[in-house]
Amino acid sequence: MAATFLARGGGAAARALRHLHTVYQSVALPETHQMLRQTCRDFAEKELVPVASQLDKEHRFPAEQVKKMGALGLMAMDVPEEYKGAGLDYLAYSIATEEISRGCASTGAIMSVNNSLYLGPILKFGSEEQKHQWIAPFTSGDKIGCFALSEPGNGSDAGAVSTVARLDGNEWVLNGTKAWITNAWEASAVVVFATTDKSQKHKGISAFIVPIPTPGLSLGKKEDKLGIRASSTANLIFEDCRIPKANLLGTQGMGFKIAMVRASWSCGKTRIGIASQALGIAQGALDCAVDYAEKRMAFGSPISKLQAIQLKLADMALALESARLLTWRAAMLRDNGKPYTKEAAMAKLAASEAATATSHKAIQILGGMGYVTEMPAERHYRDARITEIYEGTSEIQRLVIAGQLLKAYRG
Repeated sequence: MAATFLARGGGAAARALRHLHTVYQSVALPETHQMLRQTCRDFAEKELVPVASQLDKEHRFPAEQVKKMGALGLMAMDVPEEYKGAGLDYLAYSIATEEISRGCASTGAIMSVNNSLYLGPILKFGSEEQKHQWIAPFTSGDKIGCFALSEPGNGSDAGAVSTVARLDGNEWVLNGTKAWITNAWEASAVVVFATTDKSQKHKGISAFIVPIPTPGLSLGKKEDKLGIRASSTANLIFEDCRIPKANLLGTQGMGFKIAMVRASWSCGKTRIGIASQALGIAQGALDCAVDYAEKRMAFGSPISKLQAIQLKLADMALALESARLLTWRAAMLRDNGKPYTKEAAMAKLAASEAATATSHKAIQILGGMGYVTEMPAERHYRDARITEIYEGTSEIQRLVIAGQLLKAYRG
């Protein structure tokens, strides 16, 4: 039964949905961004939607799809062309992330980590030699990177890094464990934070670029997660791991500053990325619900004619489109060099909660069919949940919004 519904994707309901997306977004977006959106949507429909369920079930990294995304410029979107990036703005990144995540939220997460968390710090703090060595090869999709700040005992507290690094001749020697590292099993390099001088406390923390594999670096088991299952999450374990002296990112003792700049991205840039991922999940859930409601017959008519179903669809569309406008606004503020911390927090909060609520309602509309893995509704539901947690929980977003609001009132 589920296969029958999925096979009807080219029907009137699907055509109507595509028309609504085109009309809505063509009003708000520049032509170049409309073209990008359509390219990403076509890619997601062709390359991701047909395999997303299997990737999820098998916890399988979408290697082939990531390489094709690299060829489209999606793995290094705001990296300048001189380092083989696409050189696009952040609104473009938001749009692309939504469309990719609509097809497969795990692939959206992989794309986001490479763009923001791995390439971002190197682009901002790396030397020219480091940029050419550690950015250019990671733009094509053949290689991806990851970011290692969190630890088992201190989470993302950059001032409490227990991993240590000592200089031994022309090499740094790293010891410690990093936790919850997205892309860990597939990455070819990682930005790592370690303490180089305990006496200096947070001023004694440095950042390093570590190739993977490297002797002394081992991978922990893949975490068995509720959602985003095609993206690996694991510990990185450093045991007398030696890297060249030249792999220090920035200068010694700059690690805390790099982490705090990254934190400011989390209060802005990265949170816009997660908001966009959540939008894609929410859009996928809404598409699934509308398509099913138009085709599922009850008492001689499609269930879309039932007022109870229409009320749910209206709430879903309202939450999604409100969050999308907040996300685009935050992205455009960033692109124009304007403050956007509050707006990014609003976008992340609204989009993540919209994804959870919309995917929940989608399952209700599908009924029993929403509860089985033959349909994508339950995957959207599982994938949505993490968007309210990583890169700042919903509670943290509310605190950021309130803090910014009070700050403005107090002058």
